[in-house]
Amino acid sequence: MQINGFALFASMLPLLALYSYGLASRLLDRSRPSLSALMNEQRFNWVTQASRRDTPLDAILSGNIMSSVSFFASTTALLILALFTVIGQLQEFLPALSSITFGPAYSEVDLQLHNVVLLFLFVYAFLAFTLSLRQFNHFCILIGALDHAKPAPPEEIRTIARINAMAAQRFNSGIRSYYFAIPMVAWFVSSWLAIIVTIGTIGLLLHREYFSNARWLVARITPH
Repeated sequence: MQINGFALFASMLPLLALYSYGLASRLLDRSRPSLSALMNEQRFNWVTQASRRDTPLDAILSGNIMSSVSFFASTTALLILALFTVIGQLQEFLPALSSITFGPAYSEVDLQLHNVVLLFLFVYAFLAFTLSLRQFNHFCILIGALDHAKPAPPEEIRTIARINAMAAQRFNSGIRSYYFAIPMVAWFVSSWLAIIVTIGTIGLLLHREYFSNARWLVARITPH
């Protein structure tokens, strides 16, 4: 059994990039708040306004968000099942996978390892989405528990907003997993292509979070 070291590195790189991006974003937020960090401030404003009104608006908004998270969790579960099928019947898929590869062909071991890494990525995404769904459920309960007959204490508002932000953070982690699944799919074509697409994915995420028009617009109306 011979393992292609370079192919294994290219296969693992998106996972390493996903983990490293999460760490680096926390450091970057200290000097330049990301779009996600700015939206967390708006979550505090949302809970503040929700504590002052007794309408179904906040329940509708929360329900829409939870529907999106639930959709991604269900889709990810289907992808995990599909990957188990591919791993279990790799011999049958091997000719089709080999036909799209440029350069040196991957061995069966290389393909098996890559599919396991891809499976790990989607399991991580599934756990992130389900945790997000649970935390958004907690948020809905806390919003529903607000007493509109009197002003809510600032600490209660901050706590509810923080639960919302935690749920959003987990959801973003799951979405980023989908982004880094793109270079993992590119790996089937070429290890070099997987590395290039990984770098491009990092650049795309950095642009959307720190330099996009959406970030600029939100920053104009959000203290930071």
